Amino acid sequence: MAGTAMNRRTRPEPLLWMLFSSGGMVAALMIPILLFLFGIAFPLELLSPPDHSHVFAVLRNPITRLVLFGLCALALFHWAHRFRYTLYDGLQLKRYAVPIVLLCYGGAVVGTVVAGLVLITL
Repeated sequence: MAGTAMNRRTRPEPLLWMLFSSGGMVAALMIPILLFLFGIAFPLELLSPPDHSHVFAVLRNPITRLVLFGLCALALFHWAHRFRYTLYDGLQLKRYAVPIVLLCYGGAVVGTVVAGLVLITL
């Protein structure tokens, strides 16, 4: 029995579902707040906007960068997983599984790397 367990190939599906669910939760909690603050409250002066130097001081904090990187990465992987299954089930394109997986998750990886590079160079 132990020999068959060793020969079994592990699939990445549990990791992808974990990234999907955590990305959805993080995106649902954080993105509306950021959109409200920077898209509505500050431009309409419902709240006093922070000055430029204060925003950059917050962005230079490594914890802020880590949180923003996590938000970007998890949201991208949430999108990739949702888009993959939309193409599979909604458009019935399961026969193109390999290119869809490569494009969806490859795009999420590229976007995550770009987000990391942008946050490093701030």
